[in-house]
Amino acid sequence: MTMSRALAVAVLAALAGCATIGHDFSVADLGWIKPGETAKPDIMSKLGDPFRVGSDAGDPTWTYGFYKYRLIGSSDAKDLIIRFDAAGRVRSYTLNTTFQEEKEQLDPAVKPPAGSRE
Repeated sequence: MTMSRALAVAVLAALAGCATIGHDFSVADLGWIKPGETAKPDIMSKLGDPFRVGSDAGDPTWTYGFYKYRLIGSSDAKDLIIRFDAAGRVRSYTLNTTFQEEKEQLDPAVKPPAGSRE
């Protein structure tokens, strides 16, 4: 891509008011994560480097996130937080999303307010 074309794309993105952080991942395809079985190398090979690393009551945690910010309209985010035991195997994980399609996919009872479909 030429420098002028790259600049044009950057300007259009800025004008659109949209920025993304992190790497997108499918919320529907996490059945391969098995507590007590799946280990850190398995997670790393499927999802790559974690966005954040931390601790939950002494258990190591990895967070994978995808955040889509908009200047106009609502922003969206999703987080996958994986807790590991001392042996480096998944103890548990938590998934949260604000992306409407994914919310409905995870729980069909969740419906957007009437007239608010994006």
